[in-house]
Amino acid sequence: MSNAPDLELDLENLFQPAWAQEKTGSNKFARFTGNEGIKPERAFNGKPGERRTPRRDGAGGGFGGGDRRGGPSRGGSKFGDRQGGFRGGDRRDEPRRERPEPPAPLPEFNVAFIPEERGVEQLAKQIKMTGRAYPLFQIAQLILAKAERYSVQLTPKKKTAGTTEKLFVCALDETPWTSEEEVVAHVLKNHFATFYQAERTQTEPPKGVYTFVAQCGLSGAILGPPNYHDYQNQLRKLHAEKFSRMPFDTFKSRVKIVKDEAVVKKWVEEQSFKTEYNALNVPEPVKLASLEEVEKHFRATHKDNIIKVVETATIAGLPSRSLRCSGLQRLIRQEWEHQKFFPLPIATKLSQQFAQHGLQFFKVNKTVTHVSVARPTFLDTESNPVSAGIKRIVEFINATPKCSRKKLIEALAPTPKAAKTSITEISVAPAAAGESATAPAPAKPAEPKAPEPTPEQTAVMVDLHWLIHQGAVLEFADGRMETAKKPAPKPVKPPKESAPEKLAAEGEPAGTTENVPPAAVAAELAAEISSPAEATAAPAVPSAAPAVETPVRLEAPATQEGNAL
Repeated sequence: MSNAPDLELDLENLFQPAWAQEKTGSNKFARFTGNEGIKPERAFNGKPGERRTPRRDGAGGGFGGGDRRGGPSRGGSKFGDRQGGFRGGDRRDEPRRERPEPPAPLPEFNVAFIPEERGVEQLAKQIKMTGRAYPLFQIAQLILAKAERYSVQLTPKKKTAGTTEKLFVCALDETPWTSEEEVVAHVLKNHFATFYQAERTQTEPPKGVYTFVAQCGLSGAILGPPNYHDYQNQLRKLHAEKFSRMPFDTFKSRVKIVKDEAVVKKWVEEQSFKTEYNALNVPEPVKLASLEEVEKHFRATHKDNIIKVVETATIAGLPSRSLRCSGLQRLIRQEWEHQKFFPLPIATKLSQQFAQHGLQFFKVNKTVTHVSVARPTFLDTESNPVSAGIKRIVEFINATPKCSRKKLIEALAPTPKAAKTSITEISVAPAAAGESATAPAPAKPAEPKAPEPTPEQTAVMVDLHWLIHQGAVLEFADGRMETAKKPAPKPVKPPKESAPEKLAAEGEPAGTTENVPPAAVAAELAAEISSPAEATAAPAVPSAAPAVETPVRLEAPATQEGNAL
């Protein structure tokens, strides 16, 4: 559950400039002493007789005693001595550093950041109370900045083949996992005492004399002598439990031989005891000899009741940053980094939650989405009957660039000057022994109180409140106020034209060959044949006319009124 103080977001303070959000009275340079960046032997502490500059004779860490450019000392060669090689020593004998293995692929799950409902409700109350318009994406970034203000929802993605990854949840602590093996290992490691109890009994120590043992160089676990019969089993077991991602040969190379008597004695004492495990919460008593048997018993008895397969898992913000499943933790971290600069998914969810509280949304300059109590609504003071106070407020905001609430009230209802007090009250302290009784005690300065608004200022604020909640005036997060602009008239769409009218408007003939009867076309051709002089000047005939044998050449290019045959 989230804490209430972490959910409270003061929008009035968070949207102020950075210098206004800092606490007054704090000294920013208190942790600086003045000697930062200076070597300890050259720092000046202000003691009597101390020199500010180092000596040049080489004493006391001065400039002498070596090359100023950082070269070798006078006694050595420029390239180092022949035995030591170059500066930095010979690194050929140092073991090579192994390249880290690439990280495992991220699990395929959808990650959604859900704002806490209580925090969203408090934000909605602040927006309704102040009436200001706040940018939605900046509020989303404020919520994403602290883990107490959101929860994380995990949902498996659907693959192309129709299958989805399974999401497992441990019923003991509600932690999510990506595989059943991880959940079993988590329960046996962190909730072992809930199901099993270890019982240690003394047995015979291993026979023989041992002068050395093998010890893991990574974990410090004592594996025993290499010639011991259980050595290979212990080596394989340790690799599988703690270093399964490391190649076995690499892990084996980190095992070292230790000849310390205390380490050998410790191993002998460990082998002198036998550990068995008693099963709990079972109808009949069961005793298990090894951890392998414990795991088999847990899978057969408790797995179905403890491990659940779910479709969606919701985790609180703080636990989501420290999940035991490394794959899910890296996935949530990566998604958080992506949304930190452009939180579109969380802003979308936040808008849905704000809409349930009755808030409205609008865009400024068609780019930045704001949330407020009302959408911008143009108020025409000329045609609509409004009071004189409201008309003055609208006219003043339109005439004043970067108008604020303070400027508006001081211009329309200025604060009267306070009358100077003629009598100063002085508190007289009782006189001490040997002091004059008439000596007044020093007066403490009274803290100035904010003047109460006058009736005229109250009337202006009431009218402004009405204008803001009607959407006629917009007051933004920085205190700037504007009036809602008159919407531009919508362009009138021309009426739809019919097909013949559209063709005629584009310059093409309204009548085509399909609309001309064949008899008229034949008569036109007969007239052109009988008078060849007129045929050359006549326009060409459309191609739908019947073919006629005539000496008139019909290959002439088409005119603007017809097509060539």
